[in-house]
Amino acid sequence: MNESQCTRKPRKLEHWKKIGFIIGLYDLLAVSASYFFALLLRHDFRFSLINPEYVETWERFTPIYAIACLVVFMLLGLYKSIWRFAGLNEFYRILIASLSMSLVHVAATLVFYIRMPISYYMIGALVQFVLLLAIRFSYRIYLSFFPKNGKRNKDRIMLIGAGSAGQMILRDILENREEGKVVCIIDDNTNKWGRYVDGVRVVGGRESILESVEKYHVNKIFIAIPSATMAQRRDVLSICNETGCEIKNLPGMYQLFSGQVTVKELKDVSIEDLLGRDPIKPDMDEVFRFINGKTVMVTGGGGSIGSELCRQIAGHSPRRLIIFDVYENNAYDIQLELREEHPELDLVVLIGSVRDSRRMYQVFDDYRPDIVYHAAAHKHVPLMEDSPCEAIKNNAIGTYKTAYAAMMHGCQRFVLISTDKAVNPTNIMGASKRLCEMIIQSFDAKIKAGKASEIPQIYMHRGLEYADKKGDGEIFRNIKTEFVAVRFGNVLGSNGSVVPIFKRQIEKGGPVTVTHPDIIRYFMTVPEAVSLVMLAGTYAKGGEIFVLDMGSPVKIDTLARNLIRLSGLKPDVDIKIEYTGLRPGEKLYEEKLMAEEGLKTTENKLIHIGCPIPFDTDRFLVELGELIEVAYRNDKQIRTAVEKIVPTYHPTYNGQRILPDPVVEEQKPAQEEKAAALAR
Repeated sequence: MNESQCTRKPRKLEHWKKIGFIIGLYDLLAVSASYFFALLLRHDFRFSLINPEYVETWERFTPIYAIACLVVFMLLGLYKSIWRFAGLNEFYRILIASLSMSLVHVAATLVFYIRMPISYYMIGALVQFVLLLAIRFSYRIYLSFFPKNGKRNKDRIMLIGAGSAGQMILRDILENREEGKVVCIIDDNTNKWGRYVDGVRVVGGRESILESVEKYHVNKIFIAIPSATMAQRRDVLSICNETGCEIKNLPGMYQLFSGQVTVKELKDVSIEDLLGRDPIKPDMDEVFRFINGKTVMVTGGGGSIGSELCRQIAGHSPRRLIIFDVYENNAYDIQLELREEHPELDLVVLIGSVRDSRRMYQVFDDYRPDIVYHAAAHKHVPLMEDSPCEAIKNNAIGTYKTAYAAMMHGCQRFVLISTDKAVNPTNIMGASKRLCEMIIQSFDAKIKAGKASEIPQIYMHRGLEYADKKGDGEIFRNIKTEFVAVRFGNVLGSNGSVVPIFKRQIEKGGPVTVTHPDIIRYFMTVPEAVSLVMLAGTYAKGGEIFVLDMGSPVKIDTLARNLIRLSGLKPDVDIKIEYTGLRPGEKLYEEKLMAEEGLKTTENKLIHIGCPIPFDTDRFLVELGELIEVAYRNDKQIRTAVEKIVPTYHPTYNGQRILPDPVVEEQKPAQEEKAAALAR
């Protein structure tokens, strides 16, 4: 055994034990002194007038009594409390401990010694209780005047909510004053108006917010209404947003139930709270019954939508979850998270590209997934405008190859994640996603017609065998894969979302850049998007395009201004807003459905089905084959080829102004000059 193993570090006494020891010594002195003080008070503080028998009784009994008090106080846990958080519970425990020991004092002196004056017992018990209480609550009183960091915050706070959560927040602020001073409280309960909570007046309901902000010079608003509905919370936030104050919000009921209601639990108000609708909360029981016991594959599983899909799927007992992604860092992150959260999960994480047909065939052949959520795609509009062939290769051709591999390996459901940018697309990303929708509609139509063998098997690798190895078509006769698409708008908080960009710009002091003052978008949260995608897997009959009723669209300019106000700043005063102009392929508005598409309802009133637009499937598959050749040649006329196959695609370069293919237009001057030279 080496020296380091033999040498033990001295055990350090915890800080709370040191404090407990000091308070214990104080208690010994306090309980002893309190009854001696009672004797002095009884005799007008003239020691010579005190009966010697009383003094002798006090001297003989007090040491025993003091030690007995110390033991009882220890049993009641009075030396283990965190006294900076002392409240009613601690008060009651001290009261019970002091009262019970005072009764013991009376009984013991009567039985074993002599009867003491009644005033001795009463005054002694009262002084004892006060002294025991004072030392324990002194720290809270001290912190209310002298914060731990030694600085008083001069912020003036309005607290919204005079319930349990609001009281806890107020108490926390009063304890340390690190956040400032609460100057007024707002609550819609008229019974509380004009009354006080810990010395702070409840001045009125939500209609008094704007007036009170001015009257009390408020610069911060804390919202503590965890039990309020989304609509109620949104109404309050909308009013607060007009004040220019910094706003913080207690997110939900969990903190109240767990007792974790402090200022630190308050979060910055998120822009999701100001969306013009309640969150979508579909009944997911059917979804999870459908997933239970099945092998589920998520392509693009490391992305914003893909990773949330994996989280929800992992918690509902799939037989196996396969995460497939080309970017290993994201895939690794979600792998670590899921293994920690669900150690029992049969998790497979694979790296590869959906553009690699041999890799896709290998994955489907090895794992035979029952359900595929296809989230892999290039989604950034301006970047895809600069690399249009890559958008077609990854989005359209990648979807085709993944769908074909799924069809040939017995997959039950294939759910494509699409976008509202696929509706009347003006950019190549939107057009590529419309191609994806047409691909899954073509697959569905051919399968239902019993003509799955007519779907071409495309690939770019020499040596790959055809699916129909025997050449008798038998493999195509029992295909039952159902293909559906899910279309929704912009996802708040996702990679590339405008909200994180705005927040970073605000943190840097601006400017906040908006492309156009009139640009609008539909928004939804990541959980909502994932719920819709998963519901599509259960509602599917084949060929549908599911559409979420996302409420009214939001002006990006309004969204940016709201974010600035929520940060306690003023738009165009503290943070400048700059309009940079529409980017290539960007349009002022997004549409959820094409004009030709109708809507059918589902079991959920906020989820609709767009009826497929009929098109010539055979012609489409032929033209798609031609488009593939164009894309893999990296042909600069790719937009023209896409416009031919997607009739609703009209390339734009500046908002709604329709332009021919910019690349083709670049070539025209050179071609005209060459033609003129030949003519000469």
